[in-house]
Amino acid sequence: MELRTLGRTGVKVSRLGLGTMVLGAWGNQDHDACARIIHKALDAGINLVDTADMYALGESEEIVGAALHGRRDEVVVATKFHNPMGDDPNRRGNSRRWITQAVDDSLRRLRTDRIDLYQVHRPDPSTDIVETVDALTDLVRAGKILAWGTSTFPAEELVETWRAADRRSVAGPHTEQPPYSILCRGIERDVLPVCRRNGMGVLAWSPLSGGWLTGKYRRDTPPPADSRAVNKPDHFDGSNETKLDAVERLAQIADTAGITLTELALAWAVEHPGVTSALIGPRTEEQLDDLLRAGDLRLDTDTLDAIDLVVAPGTDINPADRGWTPPSLATDQRRRPVGSPVRSPDSSPEDRS
Repeated sequence: MELRTLGRTGVKVSRLGLGTMVLGAWGNQDHDACARIIHKALDAGINLVDTADMYALGESEEIVGAALHGRRDEVVVATKFHNPMGDDPNRRGNSRRWITQAVDDSLRRLRTDRIDLYQVHRPDPSTDIVETVDALTDLVRAGKILAWGTSTFPAEELVETWRAADRRSVAGPHTEQPPYSILCRGIERDVLPVCRRNGMGVLAWSPLSGGWLTGKYRRDTPPPADSRAVNKPDHFDGSNETKLDAVERLAQIADTAGITLTELALAWAVEHPGVTSALIGPRTEEQLDDLLRAGDLRLDTDTLDAIDLVVAPGTDINPADRGWTPPSLATDQRRRPVGSPVRSPDSSPEDRS
């Protein structure tokens, strides 16, 4: 499988990376089967394995750590912190206090002495970004992590992170991990240009848009019994007519190209020059076999143009697919507090100053 340089790190990673969110309690609970999936991915040329502390509350990291025994040096190991790891309000977020504990917890679960890429899973408006940058810089200097990045950061948050690093005269984030698929292209407007301008590697998550681009969700066809649509309907927008229409048209494009819809979607995600690797998340070996067929597939210009006519560049069909909603959009941030004074429309300029 093609290897690409990960941002400014000099590290080479595979065109497809292995995401492990569904290895463990959130998907495949057979640890031996999970280990076989990881080994099969490595044998197929994948050398990037991405996880997070919050995936099944650490179980995913434990599965990865056990599976990589004896093969650790072959793999670029990436994990994340930020999301709650229990009821304690200080066991979450992007504070120095939590980062210094979270990294040691992840190192223990992963059975390793260093994390190749440590990622901030989401922005944390309650923590000064300088605190986060300083803490991650200290971890690099201590050798606990070799590089750090962000995940699902809007462009403006990335810019603020870079400004904070520049003010401290330290390295900014090496990577960003955003949601990116044919159905969720918003990052083409701003996030990808910011990443390219700053030499950041990009690891795309959900390139199959939560299963939409596998072809298993079609109009007038019941979803599979083991699918997200059935098991997690509150996390699935199955009645989205625009997506249903898009999938039908994309399936026709895939047929014309002589490939499956899954292959079309994965090959498309890594075709963008700003994307380093796309993360696949198989729950079974059979799913992995299906995904690997896109490992070295390239799409021609006619196919790419046809896809652009279905979903325009820079478009998110469902804004919820962006993966993070700024707190500034919460109701209490958009409304006056109850009981606050209301100025009359005819108030003088002095009254409104």
